[in-house]
Amino acid sequence: MTDISKSEQSLNNILNKLGIKSQDQAAKSGNKNKLGQEDFLKLMTTQLQNQDPFAPMDNGDFIAQMAQFSTVTGITEINNNLSSLGSKLEPNRVATAAQFLGHSVLVPGQIASPDDKGEIHGVVDLPASSNDVGLTFTNSSGEIVHTMNLGNQEKGLVGFSWTDIPDEIKKDKTKFKIQAYAGNGEASDGLSTAVYNKVIAASAPKNSEDVILELKDYGEISASEAIKFKSNN
Repeated sequence: MTDISKSEQSLNNILNKLGIKSQDQAAKSGNKNKLGQEDFLKLMTTQLQNQDPFAPMDNGDFIAQMAQFSTVTGITEINNNLSSLGSKLEPNRVATAAQFLGHSVLVPGQIASPDDKGEIHGVVDLPASSNDVGLTFTNSSGEIVHTMNLGNQEKGLVGFSWTDIPDEIKKDKTKFKIQAYAGNGEASDGLSTAVYNKVIAASAPKNSEDVILELKDYGEISASEAIKFKSNN
């Protein structure tokens, strides 16, 4: 092997360690837009030929440019790998979205209407224990049509269910505003509530890792906003 061949081989080994592919390797990868070793060497040779002879490039600068090239190449390959991984996970997101259809999720909110069984279920987030916890259900006219006394409750999430909803309300598919009270017997917006709402559509948008749910009373929300999932079977 000639000295020139040895030098080329040595340089190729250095470039390989830096992650800079040879022209043959770049061709095998099928990516014509990716710079290979020969492209890089042409750029470096052109730069050396046109440098100021009285202020030649420092060896440290030369190595730094090689390292920068390697870093950019590495980042590009990582992005490509992540994109490939994302496309492989896409069917899983679609399958996940499909599992929500026809079931209910617990979401923060005060608006609720009877479900397919003619019932309303939810929870009250109680910041402190109370011996007098209750709910009021108000229609669109501002009329209180139902009250519920939950009695003495400990701090935390307190479940509630309105199961004996009158038939005329079920037929009208009336939406109610739910307000909770604790301690003083007066309804207050200060206590947070969450209600179960039916999922009528679900999707897994492209260029997103999220699953979007369309709820009967709340429109579109992110699946990450759901507190709990409940099967309607």
